Amino acid sequence: MRRPPQELWETDVLTFRKMRNLLPKYVFKSLENTIKQRTKLDVSLAPIIATAMKDWAISKGASFYAHIFYPLTNITAEKHDGFLSVESDGSAITEFTGKALVQGEPDASSFANGGIRSTFEARGYTAWDVTSPAYVLETDNGVTLYIPTVFISWTGEALDKKMPLLRSNAAMSKAATRLLKLLGHSEVATVNSSCGAEQEYFLVDEHLAQMRPDILQTGRTLFGRPAAKGQQFDDHYFGAIPERVQILTQDIEERMYRLGILLKTRHNEVAPGQFEIAPFHEEANVASDHQQMIMTILKSTAKKHGFMCLLHEKPFSGINGSGKHVNWSVSNATQGNLLDPGDNPHQNLQFLLFCGAVIRGVHKYGRLLRAVVATAGNDHRLGANEAPPAIISVYLGKQLEDVFNQIKQGEVTSSAPAGVMSWDVPTLPEFPKDPGDRNRTSPFAFTGNRFEFRAVGSNQSVSGPLVALNTILTDSLTWVADKLEADLAKGIELDTAVYAVLRQIMDLHGNVIFGGDGYSEEWQTIAVKERGLLNLTTTADALPILKEQDIQELFETTGVLTASELKSRFHAYAEQYIEVIKMEADLVISMAKTMISPAASRHLSEVSATIMNLKQIGIELEQENAERVASLTNQMMDTVKNLGNALNEHNFTTIEEHMQYCAKTLRPMMDQVRKYADDIEGEVAHDLWPLPKYQEMLFIK
Repeated sequence: MRRPPQELWETDVLTFRKMRNLLPKYVFKSLENTIKQRTKLDVSLAPIIATAMKDWAISKGASFYAHIFYPLTNITAEKHDGFLSVESDGSAITEFTGKALVQGEPDASSFANGGIRSTFEARGYTAWDVTSPAYVLETDNGVTLYIPTVFISWTGEALDKKMPLLRSNAAMSKAATRLLKLLGHSEVATVNSSCGAEQEYFLVDEHLAQMRPDILQTGRTLFGRPAAKGQQFDDHYFGAIPERVQILTQDIEERMYRLGILLKTRHNEVAPGQFEIAPFHEEANVASDHQQMIMTILKSTAKKHGFMCLLHEKPFSGINGSGKHVNWSVSNATQGNLLDPGDNPHQNLQFLLFCGAVIRGVHKYGRLLRAVVATAGNDHRLGANEAPPAIISVYLGKQLEDVFNQIKQGEVTSSAPAGVMSWDVPTLPEFPKDPGDRNRTSPFAFTGNRFEFRAVGSNQSVSGPLVALNTILTDSLTWVADKLEADLAKGIELDTAVYAVLRQIMDLHGNVIFGGDGYSEEWQTIAVKERGLLNLTTTADALPILKEQDIQELFETTGVLTASELKSRFHAYAEQYIEVIKMEADLVISMAKTMISPAASRHLSEVSATIMNLKQIGIELEQENAERVASLTNQMMDTVKNLGNALNEHNFTTIEEHMQYCAKTLRPMMDQVRKYADDIEGEVAHDLWPLPKYQEMLFIK
């Protein structure tokens, strides 16, 4: 019988409450102050904390500990060290020093660094992130203590995704505190961004996935003819969860509860074989750590149940891909959620200023938001029917859009009431109606008390998007505070000064607000030609944004990334994009030569023999199928040859040129090879086809 979730909750986490019981009072108070007030850690107390942490971990069965960190690869990295030491007399003891807790030293030379470190410069450090709790993970053979850390070079530069996130949150808190005090608040607690990231994923039977070299190596199908039934009947979305998947999901939930990850939603997604889970909102830094754990748990637990979990943004052609919708807000302990409009948003100056700052930030730096979700995998998804377009706009909903339009016109008088949902059926309950509908075509939509960034890819770390959101908000809050402070110094009333700032925001940045159909051709034209918004359709178009001067100044002035750190990220992500395209192209060539073409040849051989045999007894069999397969195979192999030649091209003067070559030359040629191969699949005898087909993989039995 399953244990109740409340009994499982945080059993494997060294929580704040547990630390209180394990540590001397003065040590705990110091640690509490560091965590809650973001003050400097007193390193002299580290030996006491380390001993308590070790004793707790050993009581849970741990024999090793690991500094866990998040390099520029979207994956999780960890270095394991043992607690066991041997005394001079040969006896064994367990040991975990304060230094070992605070500092680790993994080799930094082999991680993606974008040119910050030379290959021969190997030293790197991990440093304990006290704001994210330690935890233990259990495998069949043992237990390991995991300690969240940042990862930095010997020269002090961030080599990871956590350090910029911590910096961006600190910068945003400082700017938000300044603005809140201008609004008259004397007591302002530390402001934190929060995140709740919905995770979409596919499940495929493991034994079928193992027969697909493309899935094993790239996470997606490079070939595959769509099944006759896809998602056109809309019967999978929110349908009954298959029993095998339900059992798997319940196992996943138990592991998450033990690690303090509160799962609030689970359901079938739109495409067959696709599912979604959504954790509860929490502080962005912890949420980012938890997101990495969620991806790890999904993959490892799926394998135990005979599945392979696919987190690629577009594992199957012709049906929806997977995203990771990042629900983002900012709040603190004294003023609450700063993006909560309340019942009368037109009178809520605090909300209007923070929401206005977001509008300004997204308009001014929307291309940055596009850049931080730019990956080879996400290029397949953005702009398709299940994902927002590559044009970054803001959806506010009818109520808020009306309020901000009133501000622009110079007179704010009302907020449209939310209303009540009522029915003609007396037994059904009435309930409050939301003041605005949802817009699933918007990449950045207000959803009640937060913004939902829907362009994030399912395989991505949420840290990059959160860093960008926190940083652009910091810049806008600083701009708003500067304007407000100047007006207040002139003796202008607070209300008048606030609405003046908001009108200026709407005049300068209102073009980014859009509540219509983001998929329509009309919007694509209006957005670019009339509103000046960018449509960066590929990673090759989007990533160079990180090199632009104002983006560099944004990160430098806020203290989130230095010029060299930002440059390193451009080069690291650009190299990853190029390597992904090259790897996929190489695999397309290999599979076409060694699997698709031989299958077509065997089919032709059998069909030809049958035609000849029947002809000898006077039966004429139609040759159209054989001719079509032969023609498609020849065309495919001609394209494969051209792709091979193109793949060997090395004459690029810049990395930007190389990316554009991948996007404009290699990718279209790969798509053409696939088109021929998928057409061949529709002609070749089923028993001769060497790959599991979509109809076999997508419909879980």
